[in-house]
Amino acid sequence: MSDATLTSPAPRVETPFRRFAAEFFESKIAAGALVMLLVIIVLAVLAPWITPQNPYDLSQVDVFDSRLPPGSDAFAGYTMWLGSDGSGRDLYSAILYGLRISLSVGVVSGLIALVIGMTIGLIAAYAGGRTENLIMRVVDLQLSFPASLVALMLVAILGKGVDKIILALVVAQWAYYARTVRATALVERRKEYVEAAKCLGLSKARIVFRHILPNCLAPLIVVGTVQTASAISLEATLSFLGVGLPQTEPSLGVLIANGFEYMLSGRYWISVFPGLALLATVVSINLVGDHLRDVLNPRLKK
Repeated sequence: MSDATLTSPAPRVETPFRRFAAEFFESKIAAGALVMLLVIIVLAVLAPWITPQNPYDLSQVDVFDSRLPPGSDAFAGYTMWLGSDGSGRDLYSAILYGLRISLSVGVVSGLIALVIGMTIGLIAAYAGGRTENLIMRVVDLQLSFPASLVALMLVAILGKGVDKIILALVVAQWAYYARTVRATALVERRKEYVEAAKCLGLSKARIVFRHILPNCLAPLIVVGTVQTASAISLEATLSFLGVGLPQTEPSLGVLIANGFEYMLSGRYWISVFPGLALLATVVSINLVGDHLRDVLNPRLKK
């Protein structure tokens, strides 16, 4: 055996994860969106440590700092790089704290809606018959109303608060997951491995959750990213209208609403900077979700 053979590197094993990562990062737009999204998440998580003030702690807010333009010095001595709002809160700090709430509401409501919709969709697909017809009629009825209208009616009944708006968003979103899972599970239910599992005497729950569900995860991931962005936008819309989160809770929608009355007086930064943060968050999530769809299902790429 020659020395070249002994010193040659071992062949690189092509794992599914490496293949997926290589296909995903082929798109520079998707890679940039993912980096932007990760930066936004890191900034939101580290907000208490990288901001000069807690904008919702009244002891740290000074009314003399009200409506200062970007780059002004605060009464406490630090620089307000993005200016301040009508209450004297540093906009940089308020935006990062608002991102924490907006991301939390979007992710938590999306996960709860996913679990509920996924379970209902799997039951409908596997049970069939009257059970499927009843469930899908309820889903069709839910989807016949715009999600924003459903959420608006619920928060008007339940009142303001993080828990209330999460519940409203769950009710407004679960039907999307149920329909997606049901459509995918119907295809999987007719395949040979499901028939083989039935012949082996496996329980219905094991067949559904151990065999059918893993093959439904790809479309669920795509729908989950898109619906998370939709939930963040919907929460901001409701908060902007004054029926979402209260003024005491940091949210991008609340920040945009707080500055809307000052737009005509030239104090654009109070609404524009929170609006840009919301736009960057929603667009980055949507771009990542769209490219995930292309990678997980190449037939839809065109």
